[in-house]
Amino acid sequence: MIIVNVKEGESLDRALKRFKKKFEKTGVLRELRSRQAYEKRSVTRRIQVKKAIYKQSLNQDVAN
Repeated sequence: MIIVNVKEGESLDRALKRFKKKFEKTGVLRELRSRQAYEKRSVTRRIQVKKAIYKQSLNQDVAN
């Protein structure tokens, strides 16, 4: 459970913004979306490899 203490004099919008930030960090929505449709292990692995290749290409561009 996410708890956000509202400080004295703090606006509700500010507290809501802090709540949203904490909620996003937990990764609940990401998990929910990934579980909506089944994905085969081979597809998952292929996506991971593509992401790794992309990250490597970014690192090489920065190094050069």
